[in-house]
Amino acid sequence: MSNIAFTLDFQSALPVLITGVSGVPGFNFFVHMRQKYGDSVVGIRPKDTWRMKSNGIIGVNPDDAFGMLALFKKYNFKTVLNATGSCALKACELNQELAYKTNVLSAQVIAKLAMQFDSRLVHISSDLVFSGSSGEGNYLEDSPVDPVTMYGKTMVEGEKVISSISPNAAILRISLPMGPSFSGHAGAIDWITSRFKKHKPATLYYDEFRSPTYVEDMNDVFELFLSERYSGIYHFGGPKNLSLYQIGQIINKAGGFDPNLLQGCPRHEAGPIPPRAGNVTMISEKLTKILGLHRIKPWPLKPHLIPGDMQWHHKREPEFNYSKTHLHENLYRHTWKVPSPSEYYLQAKYRGNH
Repeated sequence: MSNIAFTLDFQSALPVLITGVSGVPGFNFFVHMRQKYGDSVVGIRPKDTWRMKSNGIIGVNPDDAFGMLALFKKYNFKTVLNATGSCALKACELNQELAYKTNVLSAQVIAKLAMQFDSRLVHISSDLVFSGSSGEGNYLEDSPVDPVTMYGKTMVEGEKVISSISPNAAILRISLPMGPSFSGHAGAIDWITSRFKKHKPATLYYDEFRSPTYVEDMNDVFELFLSERYSGIYHFGGPKNLSLYQIGQIINKAGGFDPNLLQGCPRHEAGPIPPRAGNVTMISEKLTKILGLHRIKPWPLKPHLIPGDMQWHHKREPEFNYSKTHLHENLYRHTWKVPSPSEYYLQAKYRGNH
């Protein structure tokens, strides 16, 4: 899919603001764009994420209207990717005010500034605007939203705010972004890996299904949408639907971890907080019509990493070197254009230790 990005004339879309760079989608897109466009790319992180330090990253809370206004006045952004959002499900349930500030109020501030400065706006939302309670999944853009979590509810409100204030904005509902995190323990891959590396179990659900997507495909689509004038809601999920348990199997096997550390259960056996969604898989045909077929790769791409049964991850074929390297090269990326974690997010360039 990289040929899409390589043919773009993005100069007229600069400078660009990327919010939420402490999250997996925002962080990976920031790295991608800084490598291509240098100082014309600015990222913001919450002030309390003080360990995240790099040229081009500024600490400002996106719900701070005065701080954000000063930033827009200084840079006069032509385009904005709003990847701000707290997807910590339990934290959102326990602190609903914080969830509202992060997922709704910040969207309001950014949408108003985008209108004031005539900035092209692309807003990132989530598949968890749906409950998945029917078990069927395959949601379309016009399917009724019915979130079961406070995170999902505030993401719905954030979408409404964006649409009402900035009707020409594009809203991309993504599923699980599969790539490295800034912290090394956020996002699906890194959280599960962090458990296994410490020889701790990870319990994942048999009946929560998602549409995981490589971050490098997200990078290209985000860049395309910032450079064009698509508006409205688009579903952006990978073409292979997997349960959280299957995702755990893949990470466990690819990384060469102890297979007994992976545990599974149906979601009704989980605790009441946070409530769990069911099958929230999405149909992304509307986006596919823009990109063309086979542009978004299935995660994982390699056939030998597709689970066959509940015990599949216990079998380790000798022809594959299941290890940290195997995990990085196959689950974080499907080409060599995405740097491995050792090439960026562990460097002092992005992580201050004082």
